[in-house]
Amino acid sequence: MITPFDAEGNIDEGLHRTEVRQMLAANVHGLAVCGSTGEGHTLTTDETLKVTAATTEEVKGRIPVITGIICNSTQAAIERGKAVADLGVAALQVTPVHYLFRPDDDALSRHFDRIAQATGLPVIIYNVVPWCYLSSKSLARIMRRVDGVIGVKQSASDLKALADLLLLIDSHKLRQKRVRILSAVDALLYPSFTLGAHGAVAAILTAVPECCVELWNAVQAGDHRRAERLHKNLLRLWNAIDHPNLPANVKTVLRLQGRDGGLPRAPMPQSSLEQEDEIRQALDGSSWADVL
Repeated sequence: MITPFDAEGNIDEGLHRTEVRQMLAANVHGLAVCGSTGEGHTLTTDETLKVTAATTEEVKGRIPVITGIICNSTQAAIERGKAVADLGVAALQVTPVHYLFRPDDDALSRHFDRIAQATGLPVIIYNVVPWCYLSSKSLARIMRRVDGVIGVKQSASDLKALADLLLLIDSHKLRQKRVRILSAVDALLYPSFTLGAHGAVAAILTAVPECCVELWNAVQAGDHRRAERLHKNLLRLWNAIDHPNLPANVKTVLRLQGRDGGLPRAPMPQSSLEQEDEIRQALDGSSWADVL
């Protein structure tokens, strides 16, 4: 989910609660807050608590809620996880450290282990940071060694890594553990689902949730003709929003559909006029009406 900010950069809790209700009305299977699309890298611990609490209050246990943690030390991640630990969240979505000093794989394994143990919450590794990127083998090794790590959200446009992860978890121990591999390869959700991804946590899901739920349903039903048509619509929209100000562009998608996602938090710029025009064209195609 996005995080709505007002003109002063404060969280607009009312808009967030409205958006949670709209996502529930779209029949999504879960919600993830304070991640990349939610500008989680800009949030304080108190703000993470505020957004998570508002979300779980609106959801009332109907679907799982995942809270994102994007920070640069084990201590900070534990602090943030403990802040939401009693709110009923299903898991923490934790990035490797995102500053330029990369810990080795053993240090990262200890990092995720300490977070899971200290918070008492399951951890999903968000594999996205370019200079702290974990190979599929490293991720599988961490999931085997660390009981609290229950899955991976594979991003970075890396469908090969997603396929490798799905192959590697087909081992006895990881099958028993029931780890989950989630796709954040927004442009390729259709092949992600076809390959066997257990779900997705991605920006485009917030932009057009009904379409993404329909895509999941179509793949599960084996209706690949419908799934391909949905995929093409999603790909056109992704190509329009995939820019460094992605969260702002997702908010523009919401606004053009009559949903108020607020503003991005400075210094992220709002969508340019050129970006908004491209987004509008991607949304205006008659093909959307044909599949929804």
